[in-house]
Formats: sequence, structure tokens, C-alpha cells
Amino acid sequence: MDLNESNLQSLTDFLRKTLDPDPAVRRPAEKFLESVEGNQNYPILLLTLLEKSQDTVIRVCAAVTFKNYIKRNWRIIEDEPNKISDSDRTAIKANIVNLMLSSPEQIQKQLSDAISIIGREDFPQKWPDLLTEMVTRFQSGDFHIINGVLQTAHSLFKRYRHEFKSNELWLEIKLVLDTFAQPLTELFKATIELCRTHATDVNALKVLFSSLILISKLFYSLNFQDLPEFFEDNMETWMSNFHNLLNLDNKLLQTDDEEEAGLLELLKSQICDNAALYAQKYDEEFQVYLPRFVTAIWNLLVTTGQEVKYDLLVSNAIQFLASVCERPHYKHLFEDQNTLTSICEKVIVPNMEFRSADEEAFEDNSEEYIRRDLEGSDIDTRRRAACDLVRGLCKFFEGPVTAIFSGYVNSMLTEYAKNPGVNWKHKDAAIYLVTSLASKAQTQKHGITQANELVNLSEFFVNHILTDLKSPNVNEFPVLKADAIKYVMIFRSQLPKEQLMQAVPLLIAHLQAESTVEHTYAAHALERLFTMRGPNNTTLITAAEMAPFTEQLLNNLFKALALPGSSENEYIMKAIMRSFSLLQESIVPYVPTLIGQLTHKLLLVSKNPSKPHFNHYLFESIKNPSDVTFLFVPYVFQVMSLLLEIHTSAIPSSYMALFPHLLQPVLWERTGNIPPLVRLLQAYLEKGGSAIASTAADKIPGLLGVFQKLIASKANDHQGFYLLNSIIEHMPPESITQYRKQIFILLFQRLQSSKTTKFVKSFLVFINLYSVKYGAIALQEIFDSIQPKMFGMVVEKIVIPEVQKVSGQVEKKICAVGITKVLTECPAMMDTEYTKLWTPLLQALIGLFELPEDDSIPDDEHFIDIEDTPGYQTAFSQLAFAGKKEHDPIGEAVSNPKILLAQSLHKLSTACPGRVPSMLSTSLNAEALQFLQGYLQAASVQLV
Repeated sequence: MDLNESNLQSLTDFLRKTLDPDPAVRRPAEKFLESVEGNQNYPILLLTLLEKSQDTVIRVCAAVTFKNYIKRNWRIIEDEPNKISDSDRTAIKANIVNLMLSSPEQIQKQLSDAISIIGREDFPQKWPDLLTEMVTRFQSGDFHIINGVLQTAHSLFKRYRHEFKSNELWLEIKLVLDTFAQPLTELFKATIELCRTHATDVNALKVLFSSLILISKLFYSLNFQDLPEFFEDNMETWMSNFHNLLNLDNKLLQTDDEEEAGLLELLKSQICDNAALYAQKYDEEFQVYLPRFVTAIWNLLVTTGQEVKYDLLVSNAIQFLASVCERPHYKHLFEDQNTLTSICEKVIVPNMEFRSADEEAFEDNSEEYIRRDLEGSDIDTRRRAACDLVRGLCKFFEGPVTAIFSGYVNSMLTEYAKNPGVNWKHKDAAIYLVTSLASKAQTQKHGITQANELVNLSEFFVNHILTDLKSPNVNEFPVLKADAIKYVMIFRSQLPKEQLMQAVPLLIAHLQAESTVEHTYAAHALERLFTMRGPNNTTLITAAEMAPFTEQLLNNLFKALALPGSSENEYIMKAIMRSFSLLQESIVPYVPTLIGQLTHKLLLVSKNPSKPHFNHYLFESIKNPSDVTFLFVPYVFQVMSLLLEIHTSAIPSSYMALFPHLLQPVLWERTGNIPPLVRLLQAYLEKGGSAIASTAADKIPGLLGVFQKLIASKANDHQGFYLLNSIIEHMPPESITQYRKQIFILLFQRLQSSKTTKFVKSFLVFINLYSVKYGAIALQEIFDSIQPKMFGMVVEKIVIPEVQKVSGQVEKKICAVGITKVLTECPAMMDTEYTKLWTPLLQALIGLFELPEDDSIPDDEHFIDIEDTPGYQTAFSQLAFAGKKEHDPIGEAVSNPKILLAQSLHKLSTACPGRVPSMLSTSLNAEALQFLQGYLQAASVQLV
């Protein structure tokens, strides 16, 4: 594509069409842009357009298109064509920084992201002057430009916070520090000085504080891996200024918005994070500064209001104190009884209070409240931070802290008792405080697993929880009722069974509460209680014990689904599913009514399915519906698979009549159908591979067509291999002889076009299963029939370097047996140019046995593109009661692959005396040789 006006105009027209709401206009334009992505100058045309177009919408659209183009294509993948020409890459890197810094903010953000994507691949080796070019812009004095540089640097360096340590990473960070640390420090000092100069200019302060936030974030990223020498030498500059900023209170930067955090809050919050990082990781060097930060953050906490906009700041400040009090070095700062009392009174208790914002969420945004409170997504809330501080203090001061807090709990409960209608929030805080104090360790499955022995949980349950649960009016004080239910739920492993049984009918009654949070918690608590295991690994609560409550339980659960806001409440449906599982035959008298209600619910949700978890639990509950729409077809396939798998005789004729219809392309277009359909076809092959070969041979191409479709997709290629492996394992060899070569050609085409870790792992399992079933010679011959010496290329480039990534016991066993056959039953490995691969392949096999699995995945494989499927697509969900047992195609024929290797090498060495020991002694490393000697000894054989 030439860089001319005609192409620029054409590109403008297509970009405009991509914004059209009409799919008939939009999609062809998107397809066209995809088709020209590989053309030289395409990215340069986009950059020219976003720089020179007079239409702001087109400029922004070009910027977004460019960023997405870079995200898809910049990475160079080995053995794949380079998607962006070298000249375009050079031109982009030469111009993008300038362009980003001179663009408006909307475009600057997109280009900044593009730079960070390029930087992740090319910096520093292929883009050594990036940092220098950015740092020189600090001298411009223009904070629009400076903030652009800082934002880009933040995008580039924030990955240092979660990267694993390596020499490569440390060399990169050292290069960054050598170039960036000093200018960043000078900019930090200059910006603070400018804040003083412009202390009365609100617009200037907003820009300057935006810079300080980014500078503070960069400080965190650059100091995360280790304490750099530069920052250690300049700690006084940074920490003194951070400390001053914590104490700063400029009225001009205060906002009227009670919800949205302002610049001052965001900056102080990041400084709290920075101080916590140093306190946790570099405590020795930070010791001298710590007391003043503790004081400053303490003052910050006691002077900051309860508004939502301060939540992040307060939670980070409390987390700082929590991280400090857990460290043995700083224990002395908290030993004084007055200090502990003060922390409880001024920090913990106020931040455990149920605020009006929480009350609004409880009443008007119940889904969000439940997600935050029940599912543990309240990481940055005040309550969670206060809870962490309680746990931190209990590490060294459990006795005194429990005593102090017990006083506060009693005081709160006394206040509540005086006037429950007015003071109910005091009891809410008391329950939360007891929960925080008692909880030492927790799991999703068991709730609290380790509790503070100084807190009597049973006594608190009897005196304060049971009273709320027993209240005849389930709609009175819904927050306290929800608290009481949650108490039972999280302490279920600590409370005696009698108390749990006492709670069960009360929880059933709360299913009728009007409050969505309250009846959801009741359903969830019952579901959790029903999963608890007793001493004999049976359910703790039995069906017999539930008999008096069964009818009320089922009635109330279904009534709860009719309450406003809960028509598709997944917690209630999961409780229904769990109740059916627990009660078993006890529900038989109610089945006609239940099935009618479930089927009615099924018909309603199938009209507009929106909650996959709800649908899943609904179908688990039904198991055998009489009427089902396409949405639930995946579940039907699972049930059919289960029935066929447990069949002991030949496949029934009714099933065989269905087989051709399962190959219809329309069924395979819905992603949710694919896993259960593949499983169903595997069941057909396992139970009737010979029958298919004899009576439905004309359907084999259709079966292979399904395989071809699946392996073309990154998301579903593993399903294609499941199907292919079943074909190899169960079909008579002669029935697929004519198709074998084409199968391998298809696999190689996919390897060349899109080689992912998942595909390679599946490919390795397949070729080794082929070796096990048809023999190593057959494997070598089919590779070399496609292209001379291809067998050697596959062994050298794929098997040896990648086999360590294979996971799963059965998969590893298949690979071990297959490779053993290649090593010991394939003459070409001993007498041709392939011989040089024999020892490295043996070494790789010993590595598969002895080394930990290589679970590394390239960065670009951490996500799978969503395929272009219009509208709602049901994600596949495995039915818990229709699970598939793991299948071992080798079975008892090989119980220990290491022994098989030893016996096979002994047999080979007997056939070729002297060859095997000679190859081992010259090429195999000492550690692998030692492992091999162990296998030979265990098998009681020797090499000759």
C-alpha cells in the first residue's frame, strides 16, 4: 500500500464504516481492514491519518485500530512469517514517541499503550534509545508531554511488580535505573517545588499532582524486585518528600464529590503503598524513617472522613499499619497497652462501622453487595483492611488485643440492647469485630478452619446470633439477620453439630425474607452446610435428620425464586441442587410438583438466558427434563454420553441411528456444544469403533471433518485431539489407513500457521499414542512419506525440547511409552542420520520422568481470542454428577514406564551388543545416567 492521498481517503472511509451501528456496513469494513493488515505501509498510513486527519473521530479510531494492530501483530513468533515488515517496524519506532507526546490526551493514551506493547517485545535490545528519547522530554517543561512520558514508562515498568526474578530481568531493570532513576528523582524534586510555587493555582496543581501520582507509581515498580543502590542512596530525598506529601492538605485539591477519589487521595494512597513496600521488604534500611511514617499515616487515619472517596486511601493506610505490626522488628511500636487501645478505638472500630453507603448497596445493589461481601472481592474496602489489621495485631498480641476488643464488643452490644431500632449498627460492627478477631485461617470449602481460642464462638452464637435467627419477623433488621446467617456459614466448621442443626430450620425460614441479601445468604448457608462431611466421609447432616424440614425447605427454596430480584438467583438454585443431592429418595413424594416448577423455570430462562451458573445448577437439578431448548442441548449430550459409557453390550440401534446426525456442521457451530459432543463421539468410538467401521464407513470422512474443524481453532484444538486419539485407539487400523497421511498433513499445517503450547502438548500425546498403537516404524515412515527427513525434524524441534511441558499422569505415560518404542524399536534411530538424536531423546525422556513439569507459557498465549459467534453463546459447563473418569489407553499393559524403558533398552542392547553402553557413556549427562542405572536395577536387567 503506497503512502498517498488516495489510500488515506480509502482508509478513512473504511474506518468510518467500522463505527456504523449497522452490522451489514460494519462487518465488511472490519474484514477488509483485517485483510490488508499484512500489507507494507498499512501501519504508517494509520499513523499518518491519526496525525493529520481533520476529523477527531477518525483520528481516535485510527489510534485505537493502530494499537490493536500492534497488539495482534508486533510479536515475532518463531517459525512463523513476520507480520510487520522490518521497514515498517523501524519507521514506527522512529516516530511513535514524538507522535504520542504531541497528540491530544485521548490519542496519547492509545499510542502510549502501543509503545508499551512494542517495548515489552523490543526493549531494551531492539529499541535501545527508547528511554533516552523519553527522558530528554523531561527537560521540555511541558507537563502534557511529561505526563505522556510518565504514563508510558508506567505501562512499561509495572510488569516488574509481578515478573519472576531472572538475570535477564535484573539486567533490564539495571539499564532502566541507570538511565531513568536520576532524571525521575530530579523531576520529582522539581515537581514538588512547582507545587509550592503554584500553590494557589488549582489548574496547575491538578496537572502537577497527576505527575506526582505517576512518579510515585514508577517508584513502586522500580523498587519492587529489590532495593536499587540509587534509591538507597537517595532515600532521604524520596522519603522526606513522601512524608511531607502525606501531611499536605491543600484545600484547592479537595473535591465536593463524595464518591470519586481526588488527586490528593490517590497520591497519598500510592505513598502508603510505597511505604508498606519498604516496611515489608527493606525494613533494615527503612527503619530510621518508619516511626515518622507510622505517625503520619496514623494522623491521616484519625482525621480522614467516612466518605466513599477516601476508601482506597484509608484501606491502603490501614494495610500499611497491618504490614508493619506483623513484622518482628516493629513489634515494639505496638506493645504499649495505650497504643493498642488507641488503634482499636480510633482506627479499627470506626472503619468497621456499617455506613450509609453500605446500607444503600445492601438495599439497592444487592448483587454487588453479595459479590463484595460473600465472594471476597472487597480487597480494597475499609472493613477488609481493618480485619487484616486485627489479624496482624493478634500475631504478637492476641491476649491483650482480644481483651481490649472484647470490651468494645460488650460496649457495642450494650448500646444495641438499649435501643435496637436506633442502635442496630452497633451490633453489626460487634459481629464483624468478633468475626475478625476469631478468624485465623479460612477456606472456601470449609469456612474458618483455625480460630482464636480466646473467643468463645459457641457462647456468642447462643447469646447473640441465635436471638436474631429466632426472631419471628424475618424482615426486621435485615442487615443483622444477614450477619447472623453469615456467622453460621463461616464458622460452620467450628460450631458443634447440635448448634448447626438448631440453625437449619431457622435458615429455612429466612429463605422467605424480602431482602435479597438475606434470603441469598440463607440459601448459601444451607448449601454449604449440606456439603459438610462427617467422620465417615458421609454428609454431616443426613437425609433422615432433614426429614422434619424437607417439605418446608423445598417450598421455601422455590418460593425464594419468585421473590423480586431473585428469579435467576444462582445461590438459591445451587441450594436446590444440593438439597436434591442430599435428600435423594426423600424427595420422591414431591417430584411431580418439583419437576413442573423446574421445567417452568427452564422455559422462562431459555427465552433470555443470561446467567450461566444459574442455568447449570438448574439443569443439575432437573437431570432429565422432558422439554429442552437448544440452550440446554450441551447438557443432553452429557447425559447421553454418560448412558453410553456405562453400557456394557453393543451400541443400541437407536444410538447408531443418531450417529450420522451428530456430525451435522450446525451442531458444531455453538461453542457450548463442542466438549459434550466430542465426549459423546468418543463414547461411540469406545463402544462401537468396529461397528462404525463396518456399518457406517461412509461417515468416517464426516468424523474426520469434525476433527479438521476443531484443530483449526486455538480454543478447541485439544477437543480435536481427544477425538483423533479415540479414532486411533478404537477404530480398526485398516478403516483409517487411507486417511492417515492427510491427518498428519493437517496437523503440520496448523503447526506452521499457529503453534501454541497447548497444541504442541496435544500433538506430542497424539504422535506417541500413534507409536504405541501402530509401532515406532509406522510413525517414522508416515513422517518421512510426507517429506524426507521430517521424522528427524519433528524429534529434534518438537519432541526433545517440548516434551517436558506435557502434563497429566496418563498423558506422560503415553509419551513415555511412545518415546521408548521410538528409541528401541525403530531401526532408523540406530542406523541413519537420526542416530545423533538417540541420546538427546533418551535424555528428554529421563527428564520427563524426573524433572518438574515445564508449565511456562509464552505471554501471547495467556488469552484465547473469543471466536466470532454472534449473540449469546452458552459456555460449556460440566455436570458434576456426569463426570468422566480418566481413561488410560495403555492400561495394565505397562504399569511402570521406567521399568519398560529399562527392559526395552536391555532387549535393544542384546540385539546390538556394545552399541547402547557406548552411546550412553559418550553423550548422556551424569545425572541422567544415574537415574537410568536406577531404572535398570529396579528392572533387574543390565546393558550388554
